[in-house]
Amino acid sequence: MSSKKDKMSRRQLLYAGSGLAGAGVLGLVAPAAVLQSNKARAAGADKRIKVGQIGTAHPHARGKIETLRKLDEVFDVVGIVEPDADQRNAALKEAAYQGLKWMTEEELLNTAGLKAVAVETVENELVPTGMRCVRAGMHIHIDKPPGESLSAFRELLDTAGARNMTVQAGYMFRYNPAFQFCFKAVREGWLGDIFEVHGVISKKISASSRKSWLRYTGGTMFNLGSHLVDALVIVLGKPDKVTAYVRQTRPEIDNLNDNQLAVFEYPKATATIRSSVVEVEGGRRRQFVVCGDQGTVDIRPLERPQLRLALQRDRGQYNKGYQDVELPKMPGRYDEQLIDFARMVRGEKAPDYTAEHDLIAHEALLRASGLDLEPATCNK
Repeated sequence: MSSKKDKMSRRQLLYAGSGLAGAGVLGLVAPAAVLQSNKARAAGADKRIKVGQIGTAHPHARGKIETLRKLDEVFDVVGIVEPDADQRNAALKEAAYQGLKWMTEEELLNTAGLKAVAVETVENELVPTGMRCVRAGMHIHIDKPPGESLSAFRELLDTAGARNMTVQAGYMFRYNPAFQFCFKAVREGWLGDIFEVHGVISKKISASSRKSWLRYTGGTMFNLGSHLVDALVIVLGKPDKVTAYVRQTRPEIDNLNDNQLAVFEYPKATATIRSSVVEVEGGRRRQFVVCGDQGTVDIRPLERPQLRLALQRDRGQYNKGYQDVELPKMPGRYDEQLIDFARMVRGEKAPDYTAEHDLIAHEALLRASGLDLEPATCNK
């Protein structure tokens, strides 16, 4: 049986470096200060990274293009691609897309000096689009979740690795100060041996919105739950077994998997993640709780995050018992994530999260969503 030290070494290997993800956490260095420092380094000698975006249909697409344009000392947004006429016409009415050059994918990928692409298509097009970008020699930021095929995602990561191209997955909670605090508290051993993780990420959507959600075969777990599955794997690594409980609350209307629970089994721990799109004010009850035999981190809600910490004994500036933790204000939902992407594109750092981590998290997500996958490598 592997020792606790061996397990920690493996976790550190999977999430090597910590980099930005470790800054502004237990020491509570203000992310704005970190961002300014990173922004200056990423900008270099006034050499902005030429970047484009493919897709406007992903729920995060607008926020990504807004952030890329805001970080104009780091990125030079050369154009945007949206092959679907209806999607493009809708985007043209939004302020985020005003003044951008609309291009075909071929035109974008052949733009002189282009270094990177943000892939923001519908989920089932993320990986094929990302593959075309990587084969064209581009670093990519690819939003989540990266499709319903584990083998296709593996091929994308392998192709990028062989070409020394960056693939940054779009899990923004990796850069959320509450999650950063949690991840580092786990790494530093503040919580002791983890025995329980509990996550909830829900919302309520309208009857008309349900139609667009039907494109997710894996339902709300696949879409929303992906964020917390990624965080769980950061905390505990690869699960021994994942069991999905999939429910439909409106079968008379549609076959949307709108109420889901997944149970993740580990040698000494269990974890649960719930996700639904029928909870009134669900966003305000979103939570991620990590319990160890020496402490607990309770993040609730997840955005504008609030964090409570329980400790068995004093740790640094934090005292034994339960306490609220003051978190630095985030400069923006995606700012630090895309600044970190710029640093990787420039070769200033290695990714904090390896391809191995991304594959483990994606396999766990597919199983948690009740989806079949090939090959079977997680469940026994």
